[in-house]
Amino acid sequence: MPDMERLHLEDALEDSPQTRHLLMVFEKDAMQLKKFTINMHSCCQRIMSAQNELCAATQALAQQLRAYEIQKFPLESEDSILTSTLKQFSSYLDDISSIHQVLAQQFSETMMYPLNKFLQADLEEVTTMHEMFQMASQEHEQTLTRYMKLPRKKEERSRVEANEDLFSMRKKFHQTALHYYSALNALQYKRKCQLLEPVLGYLHAQRAFFPMGQDAVCKKEVEDFLSNIGASVQGVHAELGQETKRTVDLIDTIEKQSAHLYHAEPPIDMPFIPPNTGLAQKAGYLMHRSRQALIASKWERLYFFTQGGNLMCQSKDEVIKNQLDEVAGKLMLDLNEEGVLAEPAEVEDRRFTFQVTSPQSKKTIILQAENSRERDEWIATINNIVRDGGYVKGKSSLKKKDESTNQLGSELASPRQQSPGLRINPFDQSGSELLSTPYDNAAFAQNFTVRFLGSMEVKQDRGEQLVHATIRQIMAARAIHNVFKMTESIMNVTSEGIRLLDPSTNSARVEFALQDVSFWATHPENNRLLGFITRNRSATPPGPNPVPGSLSFACHVFETNNSAEDICQAIKQATNIAFQALMDRKKGRTPQKPKPQPIINDKDTLWKPSETGRRGSGEIYLLVQTVDICAEHHRLRTFLLPQLSCPTVIKAEVGQGESAAISPDMCPDEESEA
Repeated sequence: MPDMERLHLEDALEDSPQTRHLLMVFEKDAMQLKKFTINMHSCCQRIMSAQNELCAATQALAQQLRAYEIQKFPLESEDSILTSTLKQFSSYLDDISSIHQVLAQQFSETMMYPLNKFLQADLEEVTTMHEMFQMASQEHEQTLTRYMKLPRKKEERSRVEANEDLFSMRKKFHQTALHYYSALNALQYKRKCQLLEPVLGYLHAQRAFFPMGQDAVCKKEVEDFLSNIGASVQGVHAELGQETKRTVDLIDTIEKQSAHLYHAEPPIDMPFIPPNTGLAQKAGYLMHRSRQALIASKWERLYFFTQGGNLMCQSKDEVIKNQLDEVAGKLMLDLNEEGVLAEPAEVEDRRFTFQVTSPQSKKTIILQAENSRERDEWIATINNIVRDGGYVKGKSSLKKKDESTNQLGSELASPRQQSPGLRINPFDQSGSELLSTPYDNAAFAQNFTVRFLGSMEVKQDRGEQLVHATIRQIMAARAIHNVFKMTESIMNVTSEGIRLLDPSTNSARVEFALQDVSFWATHPENNRLLGFITRNRSATPPGPNPVPGSLSFACHVFETNNSAEDICQAIKQATNIAFQALMDRKKGRTPQKPKPQPIINDKDTLWKPSETGRRGSGEIYLLVQTVDICAEHHRLRTFLLPQLSCPTVIKAEVGQGESAAISPDMCPDEESEA
């Protein structure tokens, strides 16, 4: 290394002007070096902070990716590919974050530590010694001045004291100057190493970091994963491009088709579109008049729709406020009531108004449409629903309908849920016309007393969570709208299908073919609630663009007095028997028809005349209770059997799939076990 400029220690005591000038040069250099080092320390500190932030941000990103699974997005399935992919990415990010933490530790040791030491131990020392040198120089000058001012006639003792003071101050100044000069000289050497060590440590840390990162992210497993994800992303981009193109075309088509809807009242030059008076259901926004105070009225824009023979409405603000996945509408009027009529009306000098009146409930609903075509379609639709229910203006209904029967028929027999496998009782026919022979001669049959709670269209035909969610939504809707009335029916589960019977007349209210019952389940917290899903193969489904033969699904919810698990087991047993019979027919064998098991839960029903019509003179019936030994519980069954001798009560305990043999030789006064 070439010779460097330095302060001569021999000239420290003399303190000549030349020495002082050279000292000022060294001091100026030290001050600039300190300022430069402080700025360099600030830059290195930014690198260190950025590295620590990168570690924390990478770790936070990994945690956020893992949190995607627990967000429960409404449109994302629990086991989606995106969830598992983000999980895998989070594990790789954890590895990268660990490597960045190692790099941050190396920055702290090899870059920040030498720089901090140079600032605190060397540059601060020079600054402190500079202050001490200035103080010693001033004290030396002051002592020398006092000494030089001593008069000639001053006594000896004073001259000796002044001489000793000058000796002390000069020695102190000399020692301070020597240390100060030497520190300034050493600083010239230290700058050449202390400024290089931090940068050297930074590069060494980076060199060690890159191989570690390469080992972590350049493995074949990671490469294959990234290749697959990259290909998937490219595929999604391609699909998105195609979907965007289709969407643009669809938007253009919809805009052209909807041109006539932009005007509330069609202009004169627009072609006339007649109202569709054959609609069986309709939905859309209408203005509804409601009374406020005594004479004031309020018009509110609500969404009206017809469902299950009812006129319903929803408020947009209510949907947003409740923030529910499915919001049940508010019942405005039961269109199955006798005498319901929709007709034009003149109200408050408003155009396109009409009213729906119900003499039975003494209720009148005043509504306003946007134009005459909408008004006429609403009037025609409501009157069509009323006409299908059996009422015609000026005539009484064909048959007086019971209120509970009306409610169940309207909710279960809505047009959206009719299918070849779903037979609806219009309640203007006799019970004998509705009870079909296949159901009566079914190989398996069980009866249960149930109460209908509601039905709702669902998107899938199976799923336990789907049934549970539907039950919760129907119960919530009943609670919100204070619906407490429930229709009681006899659920007849057979190997042919499921029927709901009117307890008073034994006529069928509704029938579901067994092949259309796709799933059933009980509520996990209330074992008295159950729901089952049915498929609806509509020939002409509702909607603006119906697709013939499309499938829709509905979930029906019921409450029973006893355990709903018994009904589910009965449906399961009925499907097993029906499936076995189907297999036998396919194999060319005659199906082995099990003994019919007419099960009646209610003991009083057992002796009703309608149920025991076969009882004649000389015939005696036995009450037989059997126990099915299932996987986890027993079930009590009641059989009605004829006997020709005398009344005997027989308790027969049989295993699942077995039958009890009753001998006619049994003693009439004994209780026997088979």
